[in-house]
Order: sequence, then C-alpha cells, then structure tokens
Amino acid sequence: MSAFTVAIDGPAAAGKGTISRAVAEHFGFAHLDTGLLYRAVGAKGGDPVAVARALTPQDLARDDLRSLGAGEAASRVAAISEVRAALVDFQRDFARREGGAVLDGRDIGTVICPGAEVKLFITASPEVRARRRWLETGGDTGAESFEAVLEQVRTRDARDMGRAEAPLRPADDAVTLDTSEMSIAQAVERAMAVIAARLGRGG
Repeated sequence: MSAFTVAIDGPAAAGKGTISRAVAEHFGFAHLDTGLLYRAVGAKGGDPVAVARALTPQDLARDDLRSLGAGEAASRVAAISEVRAALVDFQRDFARREGGAVLDGRDIGTVICPGAEVKLFITASPEVRARRRWLETGGDTGAESFEAVLEQVRTRDARDMGRAEAPLRPADDAVTLDTSEMSIAQAVERAMAVIAARLGRGG
C-alpha cells in the first residue's frame, strides 16, 4: 500500500505507546516512538542541539531510555525549538514511508504530520497515569513514592502543555480516547476500529 500515517499523541503513561505498537503490528505498519528521540537527546547530555543534529539509530537502542530520569530530560530538551527542528525531518520521512507508519508522541497530529490519515489523542487522568508509571518502576518496592511520581506527572504535563512551541494538545480533527477506565485490550480495540474505518476495511 502507499503511505498511510497514523498519528498518536498524548501525555505520559496514557497508553499511547502500547496502543501504537499493537496497531502497528496488527495492520503491518512501521512504528516510531518519537519520544525516544527526545529521550536519547536528553540522556546523552552535552549540547542538546548538537546531539539532536547528530542522532543515530544506535542512540535509540540505549537501555536507559525508559527511566523516569530520561523522561524528565526528554521533556526539558523538547522545549528547545532548535532540538525540535533538528528532529522534524527524521519523523516526517518515517511517516510517509511506503506501507504505512504509526508515530506516537506529543505533537505528531498537530505539527509533525498535520495531514495524517488518522489522528488519535490518548489520555487518562493524572492519578491513573501516575499509578501506571509508579507500578512500572517498582511500586512499593521502587525508589520513588506514588506521590512523588504523581508530582512528576503533573509537572511534566504543565511543561508539555505550556511550552511556547508545539504544546501538547489534541489536533482539531483527532479522535480522543480516555483510557482511565479502559483495559489495554479495550483501548487497542477502539483504536483499531478507528483506523480500520479510515482504511475502509474491517480490522
């Protein structure tokens, strides 16, 4: 098939990564977690603009990119306009590859791929998202309390939604899925139904 782009945006721990991977596998599309680009830039340290311009696929293979620290670093460097500009072409080229692509991030439907065939905005309450992230990092046996993770989620939301360039928000024509009370299977099924309808075929 020709290029077909699915743009999936949303805040941290809303479920967009899980949904993106599932729908990409189901429909045979390539998948890019664009947050990894920013996590890799933040995790490498140094001048973030220079790092972004020289980013390689190997940088995305680091095993520490899913940590809370890498997420915080990603949010900080993502607020730098020169960093965002350096990574735009990479993302847009990926999005229009033959065979279809799913990109998940925070500004895919609004900035990177405003012409995407499907736009989804995945969200959930801060408390639900914080609990998911807290459990991912060990829960009661982890290094951070639930309250600390909730504060991090709220701080990151404020930073991502309040930045001057490419703030986190749903595109005007995006379908919003609130996963606060959905199971993973329910959320994936709903997303697949939206994409299948746009493709003009059953899931």
